[in-house]
Amino acid sequence: MPARYSRAPASRARVGKRGRIEPMLTSETPPIRFVASPDGLALASYEFGAVEHPTVIAVHGFASSALLNWFSSGWVRYLLRAGFRVILLDQRGHGASAKPHEPERYTMQALVADVVAVLDAYEIDRAHYIGYSLGARVGWHAALQLPERIDRAVLGGIPSGDPLTSFRLDEARAFVADGTEIADRLTRTYLTMAESIPGNDLAALIALVEGMRGGQQPDPANPPTQPILFATGVEDRIIDGSRSLAAAAPHGSFFEIPGRHHFNAPTSRAFREAAVGFLTGQEA
Repeated sequence: MPARYSRAPASRARVGKRGRIEPMLTSETPPIRFVASPDGLALASYEFGAVEHPTVIAVHGFASSALLNWFSSGWVRYLLRAGFRVILLDQRGHGASAKPHEPERYTMQALVADVVAVLDAYEIDRAHYIGYSLGARVGWHAALQLPERIDRAVLGGIPSGDPLTSFRLDEARAFVADGTEIADRLTRTYLTMAESIPGNDLAALIALVEGMRGGQQPDPANPPTQPILFATGVEDRIIDGSRSLAAAAPHGSFFEIPGRHHFNAPTSRAFREAAVGFLTGQEA
């Protein structure tokens, strides 16, 4: 289908309390290019840099967005300076992409297919991949399924199992329906974080959790074979699981993000520098 363009929301971010990214205003964001997913959803994408440069596709985490995770936190700037073309994707249910409320629209297979759709729309045969949290889980499976298209990958904040098995869907739905207080700490933490980001649709995000629960997870017995840099904050409770996935990958390496937990690791300069060094083959 022909590409559709519109102006992206004028948003930037600053690092606020506890290192969390907070939106700010700017006019620097590029036009959105909408790409059709295989099941007919509009996926928002953003392009930076020259087409002749090697490409990095970056995929954000749960309840975040492409611009918040990668543009506002400085990743795009670092990657452009290193000589890359950068493609950002708003995953379904996030950012400016379509936000269906049906859990069956959210499967790992669908999210990987969305990545393929964006690569195809931009006529990209091979690319590096950067993903964080949910985006890293998608990246594991994309690298596994697309060895001929994903060269190297940086997988940040990736858990070794299903990270939201304890998420209370009943409490989350009640909160959205009538504001009922959430008793479960994990559920409350994720919804509070999601609600703080303008444009998030909590019903769509809850549908995503339900749709992906019990689905495909990273399997240490069947890892991708490409060079992969795993990176997780030293204060993140999933760090041991991330490290185990790095050890299972035949060409995996691991970087501890100093002084960071799961929610503020993307703003780490050390993380950005390690990732760019890895993608350029100039690891320390």
